[in-house]
Amino acid sequence: MEKDVGLRIRVQRELREQFQEVCKAEDKPAAQVIREFMREYVRQRMEKTQSLKRSARVRPVPGD
Repeated sequence: MEKDVGLRIRVQRELREQFQEVCKAEDKPAAQVIREFMREYVRQRMEKTQSLKRSARVRPVPGD
């Protein structure tokens, strides 16, 4: 997958250091782990959105 944009975020120094330690222990680049988090977050939200759309279509109209 081609990477063509960057993303800058600000986090607490301690959180960043802990995150980097865990990534290093798992022999994974921090950027790879963040991309995995982002993909999973998007997937979950898209599923939730689709589920809400389906349930909205099935709901009976009040007064029927």
